[in-house]
Amino acid sequence: MSGEFYEGGYPPSAFYFTVTFGNGVEVADTSFSEVSGIAIEMETEPVPEGGENRFVHQLPKQIKHPNLELKRGIAQVSSPLVKWCKEVLEGEFIEMITAQTILVKLVDAEQKILRAWEFHDAYPVKWDVEGFNSTKNEVAVEKMSFAYTYSKRIN
Repeated sequence: MSGEFYEGGYPPSAFYFTVTFGNGVEVADTSFSEVSGIAIEMETEPVPEGGENRFVHQLPKQIKHPNLELKRGIAQVSSPLVKWCKEVLEGEFIEMITAQTILVKLVDAEQKILRAWEFHDAYPVKWDVEGFNSTKNEVAVEKMSFAYTYSKRIN
């Protein structure tokens, strides 16, 4: 890559990022150690050519997205994000699921946005607490997985 795209000619670091929910206001509750699942893939359907054995056509079928996964240290019960996950995952479908937009931004050291992705109509589908181990001195970590309707890279 040319130096005209990134300072010093190097690709950006992956450890400067922010995550916001709903209205886009950053709060301490949305501080994560890891974000994964930013991907988009087109499924294809193989269709053999009649009378031609040398190749198979790959026709576009649909777009699919993996779940967006966010990791962080276990938060307090009063956390708005924890409350949302509890409402959706422990609510027994009594209330309608409230979907939100999740915005993930890759930023530089000065908080300038380098890349950003929007995940529309997202809602929690899995809430996992990593295993505890008495022989390690590590933070207790929770992982939240979100399904969403579609994503869009906005820059």
